[in-house]
Amino acid sequence: MNNLVAQHSETGKLSGASATILRPYMPELDTIRGIAVLGVLFLHFFFWQYGKLSFSGPARAFLNLTQPGGLGVNLFFVLSGFLITGILLDSKDHPHFYRRFYTRRALRILPAYYTILILLLLLRSSSVVFVGMSFIYLSNLTPLFGVTCDYGPLWSLAVEEHFYILWPTVVRRLNAHAVAWVAGSIMVVVPILRVISFFAGWRRGLDWYTWFVADGLAAGCLLAAVLRCNISRMKANRLCSFLFFSPTLAAVIGQPYGILTRTRPLGAALQLTIISTFFAAFILFVLIVGTSSAKRYVNSAMLRFFGYISYGLYLDHLLAFRMYDRICRIYCPQLIPSSNHFVLVVLKFVVAGGGAVAAAYISRRFYEERFLRLKDSVLQPAAEAATLQEPSAPIVTPSAVA
Repeated sequence: MNNLVAQHSETGKLSGASATILRPYMPELDTIRGIAVLGVLFLHFFFWQYGKLSFSGPARAFLNLTQPGGLGVNLFFVLSGFLITGILLDSKDHPHFYRRFYTRRALRILPAYYTILILLLLLRSSSVVFVGMSFIYLSNLTPLFGVTCDYGPLWSLAVEEHFYILWPTVVRRLNAHAVAWVAGSIMVVVPILRVISFFAGWRRGLDWYTWFVADGLAAGCLLAAVLRCNISRMKANRLCSFLFFSPTLAAVIGQPYGILTRTRPLGAALQLTIISTFFAAFILFVLIVGTSSAKRYVNSAMLRFFGYISYGLYLDHLLAFRMYDRICRIYCPQLIPSSNHFVLVVLKFVVAGGGAVAAAYISRRFYEERFLRLKDSVLQPAAEAATLQEPSAPIVTPSAVA
């Protein structure tokens, strides 16, 4: 999502390869965010909206290529688990642990989030009930209450918020090794819950409810904890190879048994887990390359730009598409995309997608940044108090914000 998480790591407690790979500012992670949000953007605009229209040749091939873009959400989950766990582990001994974490999260997430909820109401793009549930981060649980999810992007933010509420208490009480064991256990238990639900006939929500998708976050948590065990760079390389190899092998072996589709038990149980494991490998690979002489290959200026605006773009892109359709129906109905008119699809993408990008940039640059700058000023009194109480434990200020 989330440019949904702060990108910092107080590496003073780390040594060796861990301190090299985990830095106060890791620009290559914005490249990952850019990839994730563009995948979601292309899925929602092309395949999700127009996949059922009649197109042939290159147009149909392109639409089909955008279908896997939904995996961007899974990538966001793994990245979020990785970064949030790192933040929590690196600050677990801070005297204002909870205040510090939740203040930073609130200033980063809430302004843009509640703004989009207000816009959904004002523009009558979602029901009052759905927005009300989303206001308290229950948008992924609306089916349990018979409420239609009127704005798809919000479900994953609810999952993230549940993670933010529960995970800090776990990390606060454990060291990195124990956190790794807990995260690994979650990656084992969640697939079991999914397959039990599958056989019980409760198949709706297997990729939606928090308790069914928590293994994605756990994969990132596990990676963050392992890297904070001060492993060597050689071991990090081996871990990366293993994380790439194991889900690939599982997919190949399990393909005849339905692991690639969630309509069969094996896939319902393990498909999301192998995807998350692969993305954990991808994140580690990018970090390793990003700290090597080949770092330019994982620091794309364009992708980093989209990573910079990823949170706002994730929030606003679907609303921009809806507003385009609404305006066209009133003033230019001939511009509404239809079968065998792929040029109209491209026109809408350029206009509405461009508008979403512009709105996300303006939001980040002139609105969200105002709240981000409050982080240090709001927390400064607590930091000063901590310094007075523990003069031998200096406060480490992160050099980057997300």
